Amino acid sequence: MGGVFGNKEHQEEKRRFSQLLKQIKTWQLLLALIPLLFLTATFLRFDHLKMDELKTKVLQADQGKTTDGKEVTSQDEIDNNLKQTISDLKKYTDSHIIVNFIEKNGQNTLVFGTGPFYLENQYNRKATTALAEAEKKLKETGDSNPNGNVFAKAMESCKPQAIANGWAWNSPGYLNCMTSIINSYPTTDQITTSLTAKIPPTSLYRYDFSSPVWAPDLAGFSILLCIFLTLIIIGRFLIFLAIRIAIIFLK
Repeated sequence: MGGVFGNKEHQEEKRRFSQLLKQIKTWQLLLALIPLLFLTATFLRFDHLKMDELKTKVLQADQGKTTDGKEVTSQDEIDNNLKQTISDLKKYTDSHIIVNFIEKNGQNTLVFGTGPFYLENQYNRKATTALAEAEKKLKETGDSNPNGNVFAKAMESCKPQAIANGWAWNSPGYLNCMTSIINSYPTTDQITTSLTAKIPPTSLYRYDFSSPVWAPDLAGFSILLCIFLTLIIIGRFLIFLAIRIAIIFLK
């Protein structure tokens, strides 16, 4: 009995909703859709601004600063700040609709997500540390090499080039110069491998978080409502057009 009454109540609700839609004029739906579109755009804008705020915190942590702008000197603290801010950014991006425009080959492209960004300062810190450790190790093993300290020889040749070209210690130009000179000594294959292996790949410091096309938030539900009203308006227009065409042929 309960199932029968429940089914009747459900059918009655559908009938009332259908009658309500019929009572609403198409121009009234259009008037409701226009402000709803602006409201949806506002919600999407809020989501984008929040993503930008979290992304800025990540870049601040990359610069060795806290969210309030204070300098951080401990590498462990910088690593923890980066881990936390990246996690916050990823969680927010995963649960909201982030509409973004990024430039590719001189053209703006629509993407859903943060767009690519790089932890340049974190990479520089890690690469510089790796180079310093490699330099120390190779200097310690220089006397056992029949060619002498090849690392020191490479530095003597590459430092003037680095100064002239504005190369940083971890720039590709400087690293290529160092490894090419070290490779010129036949007994230093192992040293070159050790040097290049300790420098982290840049891909580890590139991030690009994608957002869903739809998410159950304010912007997402507003989009669904806009689509619903648009479909009703289009459906009514097609019905009206079909009736007008039928009347013309009947005449």
